[in-house]
Amino acid sequence: MLMKEYRICMPLTVEEYRIGQLYMISKHSHEQSERGEGVEVVQNEPYEDPEHGSGQFTEKRIYLNNKLPSWARAVVPKIFYVTEKAWNYYPYTITEYTCSFLPKFSIHIETKYEDNKGNNDNIFGSEPREEETEVWFVDIAYDEIPERHYKESEDLRHFKSKKTNRGHLQEGWINNQDPIMCSYKLVTVKFEVWGLQTRVEQFVHKVIRDVLLLGHRQAFAWVDEWIDMTMEEVREYERATQEATNLKIGSFPPAISISETPLPCSTRSGPNSAPSTPLSTEAPEFLSVPKERPRKKSAPETLTLPDPGRRDSIFKLPSFFSWNSSPQPE
Repeated sequence: MLMKEYRICMPLTVEEYRIGQLYMISKHSHEQSERGEGVEVVQNEPYEDPEHGSGQFTEKRIYLNNKLPSWARAVVPKIFYVTEKAWNYYPYTITEYTCSFLPKFSIHIETKYEDNKGNNDNIFGSEPREEETEVWFVDIAYDEIPERHYKESEDLRHFKSKKTNRGHLQEGWINNQDPIMCSYKLVTVKFEVWGLQTRVEQFVHKVIRDVLLLGHRQAFAWVDEWIDMTMEEVREYERATQEATNLKIGSFPPAISISETPLPCSTRSGPNSAPSTPLSTEAPEFLSVPKERPRKKSAPETLTLPDPGRRDSIFKLPSFFSWNSSPQPE
């Protein structure tokens, strides 16, 4: 298990970012999706929690086989996807990632937003954490992002908002910016496989850091597009964009809808406060070799997986980026 805390400051208020986060996640997911790769929304509906109150539950499937390193693609089937479940009780959210193909893999993210410069060292409680837990400050203007994601229009050193008159973000902007808020994220990555654990957990944290940096940069770079939106308007934008994204990746799900009636809290159990690893260690049914199949002693068995891109395939996806999730980058 590898735990790190990320702190990302933004030239916004927490209340403003509530709209900006939803807008950014929807638009970013749509931009990053293509045929067979991307983010499919399965559910997006109100949710009531006895402890945290009213919120929004979102479940997504993230198809990213082509985005994996070569050593991972060699062992991962093309139908591979990660399930993201998010409970958004803004300004507090919980996000969990699991994968049925890798039952010993999970990511748990707790997020809190506050109007400060990232100087709250006890935001996740006073309980002592493991000594090796690192705190990483992410600078949305000056930290390096992967070259393939760089866009001049999203370079916050040169961007200035016409509607808010905020920007350009100069060196040391965090100390001089008003308003300013911070996104605090406590991220725990588990990959309990001997021989690969350290390598995979470090790689996943690098990906998470890049996703958080890109998502928060875009949220501010797009501020003039969403700053005047109401919550109802951004939810409608979210719904329309999700439908377009689902069609774009080619999963052919039924049309999704955002329920107006909150579900009773007993219909779905929320996540535990501590990270958890799925209990089942068995492969999903479609990856199992039929018991009656004759076994060859001279060569290993092979299994032909159905192609999810074909309409006549046996394998059917059930109905669905905040990088947020409602994150990403949360």
